[in-house]
Amino acid sequence: MGSEPPSSPQVVEDGGEEDEEELSGGEEADLRSSSGRGSLLTRRGITLRVLLKDGLVEPGDGVLAIHYLGKNFVGDLLNDGKIRWVETGQIFNSPSAWATHCKRLVNPAKKSGCGWASVRYQGQKLVQYKTTWLHKYQPSADMSLVSEEDDDEDEEEGKTALQADEKNKNSKPGLNDLMVSRRTDRERIPVRYCTLGTRDAARDPHTLVELSAFSAINRFQPFNVAVSSNVLLLMDFHCHLTTSEVVGYLGGRWDTNTQLLTVLRAFPCRTRLADRDSASAVEEEICQNLFMRGLSLVGWYHSHPRGPALPSLQDIDSQMDHQLRLQGSNNGFQPCLGIICGPYYHGNQGVASTITPFWVVPPPEQRPNDHGIPVAVEVTYVQDNFLTSDVLNEMMLLVDYYRTAPDIVQFTQYWCPDTTMMDKIKGSLSCHAPKDQAYCQILEHVYSQLMNIH
Repeated sequence: MGSEPPSSPQVVEDGGEEDEEELSGGEEADLRSSSGRGSLLTRRGITLRVLLKDGLVEPGDGVLAIHYLGKNFVGDLLNDGKIRWVETGQIFNSPSAWATHCKRLVNPAKKSGCGWASVRYQGQKLVQYKTTWLHKYQPSADMSLVSEEDDDEDEEEGKTALQADEKNKNSKPGLNDLMVSRRTDRERIPVRYCTLGTRDAARDPHTLVELSAFSAINRFQPFNVAVSSNVLLLMDFHCHLTTSEVVGYLGGRWDTNTQLLTVLRAFPCRTRLADRDSASAVEEEICQNLFMRGLSLVGWYHSHPRGPALPSLQDIDSQMDHQLRLQGSNNGFQPCLGIICGPYYHGNQGVASTITPFWVVPPPEQRPNDHGIPVAVEVTYVQDNFLTSDVLNEMMLLVDYYRTAPDIVQFTQYWCPDTTMMDKIKGSLSCHAPKDQAYCQILEHVYSQLMNIH
């Protein structure tokens, strides 16, 4: 039942403005001996250590939780009243220190954590245990000393998270989060973000949302992005192969000094979106490829085969999850880039696919039940000198994977009256051409393989 901290853990003490005061063992003993005799504690005087010693809570693994803006954090309650965050093993001295840390991962503008109202012990807010302690040991205490921490924001967070728990139950973080059925092949009319309002379970999760500009929400883009032309070429090729939605990951580097995110390699997922059984193996292979090349995971991409290259409500939630996952492993900020590719949308200009880089800004704190705000990311595209053997090999692997797929595109057919599907893909890929024009001859072998698929 009890849990002890691991050796040499990182202890986080900053709890923001709402952090509780730590009391010594002697002070706690004095408080317990004086309780019930007219000596009142302030709300900061009641700590987890007090609740533990008086038997209102017990130490245990995974008994603490925070639900914030649809994200869940789980913690262990240790014998000394400290909290260990399960994901990283970090130790926090108080609920407010943990709550502030977690909330800042989701929303860097968050200043304090309101720990007793945010952290739940076995499903109930810690502030309720504090109230119980006061009723038992100081029945004459003013209950407003407790309730003033219990703000509406955290109440709404709890509701949002309980709904998210039901939706995401038994899901495995990582690639499996993307391996879900998605609706395709029907016209979807994008809506403006300002029309969405509060999350509504009845709203279609495939509703497309127009992107906002950072300037429109009074923000500056917090990082710069450079994307290799070979990344775009491989990603665009992958998205052209099938009428179903595809997904892949992006590898690159993040420079904290220059705040530059460089995307150097695309890693297509050669699996069906609904095939959760193979997702783990594909994810492991991609992780190994990233490691072998000295790259980090910096983003993901997916296609909207016949629709606008704009994020759906589901895409917005997925992007927010990835942003949190990439920066949740340490205290530093690391961006996660989302890209949507629309190859066969007839609203595109010419034969080129529409490629949309985006990011998600958390909703305002006063509206915690709103969706995140999808914003357009300005990107610098860097032309590679030549087509690498890695990219060419990946293209051939994709051709082999989709060769027998029932939803593979028939490249001998026509995309429009005067343009075949083969003309379409060639024209789109030429937009990402390397400087060495010999790539045309190199790709002819790939194109010939596509033409032989029936």
